[in-house]
Amino acid sequence: MYYLKKILSIKMIVVAFCVMAIGMAGCTTSAPIATADKQSEETMKVAMSYMQAMTQGDMDKMVSLMHDDMVWQNEGDSRMPWIGPWKGKKQILEKFMPAFGANFKTIKWESEDAFAKGNVASFYGRMVGLATQSNQQTKEFTWALRVKVKDGKVILWNWFEDSYAVSQAYHGK
Repeated sequence: MYYLKKILSIKMIVVAFCVMAIGMAGCTTSAPIATADKQSEETMKVAMSYMQAMTQGDMDKMVSLMHDDMVWQNEGDSRMPWIGPWKGKKQILEKFMPAFGANFKTIKWESEDAFAKGNVASFYGRMVGLATQSNQQTKEFTWALRVKVKDGKVILWNWFEDSYAVSQAYHGK
């Protein structure tokens, strides 16, 4: 119960993060999706459900799709407070999401391609963001996402982006 109360107490921060991370305004989700088999289809379903929960700010659904041992991996400038890896559902919800949500706002987020094979789904697209600390906007850059699913839940969220562009914006350069 304590854990749920703690999660609910940061719900507004997480909802803000979700809106920023997925970008409800300007977000397109018309990526062609390719799957090869039943496991691939289930993986894509879980990954898409997780993304949808994020865009809708559905914290309960999002948490229900997170494996307890989930890792949120994003690399880059370690001076930016949201750079990981972040290990475990609790650390992701209580540390990563508030840090990201307080420092970065997604202005444009478009998914262009997606596919799944086995327990891995991949997504590719373009985005533009605003580093709120410096009020600097990035130029449009590409991103990629690798999602792994275990036992019907997201166990890895491996985010790749132009971390140089994001770092430059964050540091006001």
